Amino acid sequence: MKNPAAGGGRWVEVAPGRFAMWVTEFALRHGGAGPVTRENAATVSFGAADGSIAECHPPFPPLPALLEDTAAWPGAIAAHAAADRTVGVLLVRLGGYAAGVFTGAQPKLVASKVGSRLVHGRSAAGGTSQHRFARRREKQAREALEAAADNAVAVFAGFTGRIDAVVLGGDKRSMAALREDARLRPYFDLAVGRFLTVPDPRLVVLQGTPRQFRAIRVLLSETAAPPELPQ
Repeated sequence: MKNPAAGGGRWVEVAPGRFAMWVTEFALRHGGAGPVTRENAATVSFGAADGSIAECHPPFPPLPALLEDTAAWPGAIAAHAAADRTVGVLLVRLGGYAAGVFTGAQPKLVASKVGSRLVHGRSAAGGTSQHRFARRREKQAREALEAAADNAVAVFAGFTGRIDAVVLGGDKRSMAALREDARLRPYFDLAVGRFLTVPDPRLVVLQGTPRQFRAIRVLLSETAAPPELPQ
C-alpha cells in the first residue's frame, strides 16, 4: 500500500484545484455519496455508500464556518486551501538550509536564501583521532545551524507582521536545534503542524514546496478496492 497510515488506511494528497472533483469521484467509486461530517475545526469527513471514508485535513487550520449545505463543502475547503496567504518556509538538514517567503493565491517565491555548510560524516576511527574528529564535526554542525538561523531571520524579518503561517521541513533533529534560537521563536509560533519531508534543501526544492503545503491531505479508509471509473 502506498503511503499507509499508522492506524490503518492510506494517505493521499489532493491539490486544491482538483479537490471538488476528487470528492465526487470518491463517491462514484464507492457506490454513491454517504454522510458528510465536520469532525472538528480542522477535519471534515466524506462518507460513501459502502462505508468508505475520506477524512480530509485541509492545510492552514482552522477551517472557516461552512454552509449548512454539505454539497458546497468541497468547494469551500478547496477555496480555503488556495486562499491568498503569505507563507514562510524553512527547510533544514544538517549542512544545508533554505528559507523563503511565498505570497499570493498562486504562491510566488518573493524572498529566499539557500546555502550549505560542510559537515563531515561520522568517523570509524578510534581513540584520540575519533574524539578530535567528533569535536570538529560538532563545531561544523553548530556553525551550519547558526548559518541556517541567521539566514532564516534575514529572510523572515522583511515580512514581520505579515506572515500568516510558517511551514517547516527537512530533518526534525536539526529543526529542534534551531528552536533554541530566540530570534526564530516568533516564526516557530506560526508553524503549522505538518512537517515536510524533503531532500537536501536546494532552491528547486524550496520552489516546489507550495505543492505540498497547499495540498489537502486525505486519510482514506476504504472497505474494498474501488472499481475503475469509466473513461
